[in-house]
Amino acid sequence: MSHAEWFLESGERGNAATRLEKRRPDGAAWSEGNHARPLVHGATYFAELLTRIRDMREGDLLLFTDWRGDPDERLDGPGTEIGAVLGAAAERGVVVKGLLWRSHLDGLRFSEEENRHLGEEIAAAGGECLLDLRVRPGGSHHQKAVVLRHRGRPERDIAYVGGIDLCHNRNDDARHLGDPQSLPMSAAYGPHPPWHDVQLALTGPVVGDIEAVFRERWEDPSPLSRSPLTRLRERLNREDTHADDLPPQGPDPSPCGTHSVQVLRTYPNRLLRGYPFAPDGERSIARGYLKSLRRARRLIYLEDQYLWSPHVVDCFARALRANPQLRFVAVIPSVPDQDGRLTLPMNLIGRITALAELRRAGGDRVAVYGLENHAGTPVYVHAKVCVIDDVWASIGSDNVNLRSWTHDSELSCAVLDRGADPREPRDPGGLGDGAGVFARELRLELMREHLDAEDGSGPWTDEALCDPETAFEAFRACAAALDAWHAGGRRGPRPKGRLRRYVPQELSRSQRVLAGPLHHVLVDPDGRPMGMRLRNRF
Repeated sequence: MSHAEWFLESGERGNAATRLEKRRPDGAAWSEGNHARPLVHGATYFAELLTRIRDMREGDLLLFTDWRGDPDERLDGPGTEIGAVLGAAAERGVVVKGLLWRSHLDGLRFSEEENRHLGEEIAAAGGECLLDLRVRPGGSHHQKAVVLRHRGRPERDIAYVGGIDLCHNRNDDARHLGDPQSLPMSAAYGPHPPWHDVQLALTGPVVGDIEAVFRERWEDPSPLSRSPLTRLRERLNREDTHADDLPPQGPDPSPCGTHSVQVLRTYPNRLLRGYPFAPDGERSIARGYLKSLRRARRLIYLEDQYLWSPHVVDCFARALRANPQLRFVAVIPSVPDQDGRLTLPMNLIGRITALAELRRAGGDRVAVYGLENHAGTPVYVHAKVCVIDDVWASIGSDNVNLRSWTHDSELSCAVLDRGADPREPRDPGGLGDGAGVFARELRLELMREHLDAEDGSGPWTDEALCDPETAFEAFRACAAALDAWHAGGRRGPRPKGRLRRYVPQELSRSQRVLAGPLHHVLVDPDGRPMGMRLRNRF
């Protein structure tokens, strides 16, 4: 397999200013010799993160970026609140540095106060956490990453990247009973919304890449906000607005596995003055998808929070049109997270148009599902995962929409595995790439949970699910059985599985007329330069 057929090569990122393009003497645009592990569910990630942070010592380095941070969110029971855990690390002499999105006002159902309180708790213990509003108007910093470096113990260095924030709602497990510390969402999800999410644990040289991403933002000399009102609040609250120096970045950890990892990002084209590390923005997440989808032949498996925008799904639609054997499976939320009279149509309109485009391209080769737990409560899908032909896999903070691909800051990792999976079909795409262990096992782990096939019993064994057509049919049959059980009044034993066929809600003509412009301006804005927008280029 040639990695250059799947990964962006040097120069294809479209951002020559980033240090990611200059880190390796050979000019490689990705790192080799890593080990990547998917951590499915917040409870899995939080428990591991807690153990790792408690193991850190004086002189070690802890860096994190996040969209939202709730200081009282427990990682693993009472006494493990994230603010206290990070504070205790700082008190032990760990260098703790964080970047949180400043957020819009709490009155708009965002997290201004929570993020400020987490920063204050860390600062009181000797760490430093800045509230960063260096975004486009209406934008956010959506990157969710943690980097742990160990002085004198580089074999313990690790980074985490994915969709899981250090906040309420995220600490759920495979039972999907929800996080006891919950935030309100659409009524359909109940008082403790069930939550499905994925984070990626990374060891090896790629840890240095993730650290470099943090350092670029931390060392940006521009003010944390251009807003006079925000800067006044900073002064009144006596907030820390100047990043202290970081210790010099050490050598990358040694190779430790068979995984090649490419770090992909989104930064917007900021008005007036861009980022020094991305003067015209960066859209390498979009470019990574565009390149990898050109090699899709048998199965695209996607888990996504939104799946919006015809401009974005066009690349999936083109792949479906070009390859008559290609199938597309998506797992998304059955119900948007907001159900207001205005917010619900604003959230639905982009998905309705995107799914219509996909179905025009692929017909019955396109299948979209929601999830429910065994009590029948919908599960909110917050994961951002894509697997193509069991070769290329990505896990990150980015959703399939214009906001994630062009407007907000995002961070994702694409993984190729030099370890070949010996199970048939050994080369699903038929291009000579061969199925990789990482991509295939990631897809199987997620499918097993959704099918209730974790024990390997029943017709949906791992060997059966390795085949793209069989996997596609397994999801169809599982959802059909559960839909029929619900339609029949839930009589008799509940069928195995958690899949429900996704049926979008209908919008009236007046709702469409009103929701369309609001969706484009507020919900899914475009952060590209005008020339790229007109040509639909990324």
